[in-house]
Formats: sequence, C-alpha cells, structure tokens
Amino acid sequence: MAKKSARKKVSGSAKPSVQKALAKAKKGSAAKVKPAPKRQQADLKASHGVSKPMTAAQIQEAFRRWEAANPEPTTELTYTNPFTLLVAVVLSAQATDAGVNKATPALFALADTPAKMAALGEDRIRDLIKTIGLFRTKAKNVAMLAHILVSQHGGQVPRTREALEALPGVGRKTANVVLNTAFGEHTIAVDTHIFRVGNRTGMAPGKTVNDVEMKLEQVIPPEYKRHAHHWLILHGRYTCIARKPLCERCVIADLCQWPGKTVM
Repeated sequence: MAKKSARKKVSGSAKPSVQKALAKAKKGSAAKVKPAPKRQQADLKASHGVSKPMTAAQIQEAFRRWEAANPEPTTELTYTNPFTLLVAVVLSAQATDAGVNKATPALFALADTPAKMAALGEDRIRDLIKTIGLFRTKAKNVAMLAHILVSQHGGQVPRTREALEALPGVGRKTANVVLNTAFGEHTIAVDTHIFRVGNRTGMAPGKTVNDVEMKLEQVIPPEYKRHAHHWLILHGRYTCIARKPLCERCVIADLCQWPGKTVM
C-alpha cells in the first residue's frame, strides 16, 4: 500500500502537465512527423547512439505520464506461473507475443510445471508449438531446460540472472524479463523496441543493447523501475514504432529529443 500511495503522490505533483499531454495525445495533436527523408536521417543518427539526451527532469516527467496512462503495465505474454512465463519468453524469441499466445494454451494445459514438461518430451512439445518460428530449436531448448530445472533446481525457476542464463535458450534479455515480471526485480530487458525508444527519444542513447540497458538503469527514477520495462516496450510497440512513429498520439512528444518530428 505504501508504494502505491507514493506513486500517486509523484504523479499528482505533475498533474497539470500530465493531463495536458494525455489530452493532446488523445486528440492526435501532440506532434507532427516530418517528411520521410528527414525522419530517416534522424533515425540514422539515433541508431548510432548519438541522440541529444533527455534531461533528468524530462525523464521523470515521461514516466509520470506513462504511469498516469497505464498504472499497472505487464507483459502481453500469457502465463500462469514463473515456469510458464519462462517458457513463453523463450518461445517469443524472433516471434510475436500474439503468435506465442496462440500456441501456449494447449502446451500449458498439458505441462505447466518443469516435471510435466520434461515428461511431455521434445517431440510432443515440437508438435504443440510448430506454428512458432524456430519451433524445432525451441522445443529442444524447452525440453532441456525443464529437465535441468527438475534435476538441478528442485523443479523451481531460479531467481538469479546467472542461473537463468545457464539454461538452454535463455539469454540476458529473457532472464531480465523473468526476473522483472515473475519476481519483481528492477531489471530492464532491452529488445529492439526499447533499443529504439532509448535512442530515438534520447532517454538512453547507446550503440549497443548493453549500452542502452546500462544507461536506462542509471537514469530511470527508482520509484518507476518496477514497471519501466513494460512502459518502454509498450511505447515502442504501439507508439514509437519503427517506420513512422505515431508522434501525434505520443504522451511524451514534447519531452522526446528525436528531431524527426515537430511538436504542435
């Protein structure tokens, strides 16, 4: 309860600017994107990690607005426990969340624990996820990680990045998603969406995924770190999209440093 009241107090301190930004975004009048050549030039510069950085005050205000618009963001993957989340994230590599969500209900109905998944076996797993890209490799990884969880972790998903990254098919990004979503750790899983948002907005310019992750960890205010990953990925997925961002509907358009748009 204390955390919720603290967040409300922070949001309330910037209430006029938040309400104004949300209203302009809702009307589609937050900003106007420039012609394609200028957008492409701006994105080329951003992709090299040399964007003009946002100030600490601008970053604070950006998260106030995201919180006001979506107080409790979460993953769009369907899961019921840490293990099914882990499997869903492994399956989502180079695939959409929607595509994964179509395949996993049948899989999780049969195997929602490491022991059940290990017993199900690679061949059956493969048959159940064949609509997902790279399904053969993913089936092998899921079967192997289930066996490892049973034999080495007592059938539980480990709560450390090192142990998670030692599992087949689990890299730093997947580990960060599980740590954040399942266990509430303040981790940032930088995918292509968050990499784009970090660079394009100037919130965390960086040439590599790790650069952006480290900078985000430094600049995100502590009170917003729990949900920061989800706010950033949803912003990149639905507003700050790659080809032509929807700046007219962006709640942080006036804070963003991307030169490919004009604030109205």
